[in-house]
Amino acid sequence: MEAVSVNKFRENLKDFAEKVIEKHEPLKVTRRHGEDFVVISFEDWQRQEETLHVLQSKSLMKQVAESIKTFDKNKGYSPSKEQMDEINSI
Repeated sequence: MEAVSVNKFRENLKDFAEKVIEKHEPLKVTRRHGEDFVVISFEDWQRQEETLHVLQSKSLMKQVAESIKTFDKNKGYSPSKEQMDEINSI
């Protein structure tokens, strides 16, 4: 993760914001006196929130564990050719 001083961040805010959004890489902003902070795109923040939601849900994690078991045994659901064509066309 790239790190910049708060002064450099302030001077080049637009450029740093564009880079964070386009490259989907967080940016650490350091301060001399105080807590550092991280800048991420809204889309990346939403993804992280969704991931945390899944990880904190016992029922969803149980579903994931069961899916892994069936996948490992090669007994999971197999979509039809038509369903795969529809999925791939998205």
